[in-house]
Amino acid sequence: MSLDSLIANTIRSDVRSDHIYHVPDASGFVKLDAMENPYVLPSHLHHELAQRIASVALNRYPVASYDTVKQRMRAKLGIPPGYDVMLGNGSDELIAIMAQACALQPAEGRRAVMMAPAPSFVMFQRSAMVAGMDFVGVPLQADLTLDMPAMLAAIARHKPALVFLAYPNNPTGNLFDAADIERVLAALGDQGLCVVDEAYEPFAQRSFMGRLPEFPNLIVMRTLSKLGLAGIRLGYMSCAPALLEQFDKIRPPYNVNVLTQAAAEFCLDHLEVLNEQAALLRQQRSELSEALAKLPGVNVFPSAANFILIRVPNADSAHAALLERKVLIKNVGRMHNVLANCLRITVSTPEENAIMLDGLKAALAA
Repeated sequence: MSLDSLIANTIRSDVRSDHIYHVPDASGFVKLDAMENPYVLPSHLHHELAQRIASVALNRYPVASYDTVKQRMRAKLGIPPGYDVMLGNGSDELIAIMAQACALQPAEGRRAVMMAPAPSFVMFQRSAMVAGMDFVGVPLQADLTLDMPAMLAAIARHKPALVFLAYPNNPTGNLFDAADIERVLAALGDQGLCVVDEAYEPFAQRSFMGRLPEFPNLIVMRTLSKLGLAGIRLGYMSCAPALLEQFDKIRPPYNVNVLTQAAAEFCLDHLEVLNEQAALLRQQRSELSEALAKLPGVNVFPSAANFILIRVPNADSAHAALLERKVLIKNVGRMHNVLANCLRITVSTPEENAIMLDGLKAALAA
């Protein structure tokens, strides 16, 4: 039996031609490539969290309703009255669930379409592929804003079931104009859903969550990862209750483990600590942007996230020079032509920001 033949006969051709999502080994590096919060919980909370985790019944499945953590979310994260949340193993799982729910079967006449600006979060397109949806990327303008004539024309032509708008956008860091998002919602009407991905809301301080009652076709998705809990992998989303019920049919019954739930509940009980860290990073974002703008040949794009996009004369050489200095950032220059020679840098502590700046100065001088 030939293993190559076996794979060819059983695995979908689009999966075979795709690649594994690569996460580089960051051991020994100053890690500024994944938009993580560099701060840990204060030491006085470590013991309390350890006790909370130790009391978890690991021999039991999670309570499938997740009521206790969802109650805290509804109370503290701006969920409108009468609206619920659905939890996911990170926002990646929520994106996959929405894609699976909206992918039309061949018997229904056509493949469903997912749409997003290009460039945007890579998991939008990957989830569309896995679910069997067609993906349409609408290029951003040179200033990284939405090309609204192109967006509206693409909606009219392709009639997407799902449109994802990251707010702010990854990897560009900018907030799309709220009026443009409203125009997308209006153009979709009752034929499509608009998902506003607010992964970086703690740093943007702007949200569509409170506007859910205005738009039946609006879904707001967030994650606790950027707030400082990347390791527990917990995303959440909210939309009209009847719509949320449809997505909940796709969600696996025990998709969030008991350790994640316990850690999330504890941290939501101390949400003020995470909010203080986010405020600190917002301040450091301003200081780092100013410092980067003073470097020769560096163009700094406005950011409402916890990362900064810059353009340099040669992104490949600058990225390689930083790697030699054990500083890991993201070279996004080849993702899309609008990002030519661009680097994405996570905002970190003053100490790590300084190390990165020194390395970038040396790279530019060379």
